[in-house]
Amino acid sequence: MTVEKFYEVIGGDYAGTKARLMTDERIVRFVNKFPADGSYQLLKDSLASGNVEEAFRAAHTIKGVAQNLGFTALFISAEAVTEILRAGSLAVEDKMPDLDVSYKRTIDGIAQIDA
Repeated sequence: MTVEKFYEVIGGDYAGTKARLMTDERIVRFVNKFPADGSYQLLKDSLASGNVEEAFRAAHTIKGVAQNLGFTALFISAEAVTEILRAGSLAVEDKMPDLDVSYKRTIDGIAQIDA
C-alpha cells in the first residue's frame, strides 16, 4: 500500500505529515520506527500493575509520537487516555478499546506499506 493510502486507512493526516517531513521516503523511515517503540506495551503493563505515573508517561508518549507522525485517530484516542491518567485516575477502561483499535490498525497498516 502507498504511504498516502496508509494514512487514509488509519485515519491519519498525510498532507500535514508530508508538509513536515517533505518526502514519502522520509515519512516511511520514521513511520517504520513506530512499531519498535515500547510505549504501548508499557501502558498496558502499567495499567495492569496500577502504576498511574508510568501509565501516564507511556500514554503521553504515544500521544506525542502519534501527533508528530500524523496518526490522527491514534492521537485522539491516546489523548483521551492521557488526560484521565494526568488527573491521577486509572479509570481508562472506557477509552482503552478505542486506543487499542487505533494502535492495532496503525501497526497493521505499517506492515502493509510498500517499501
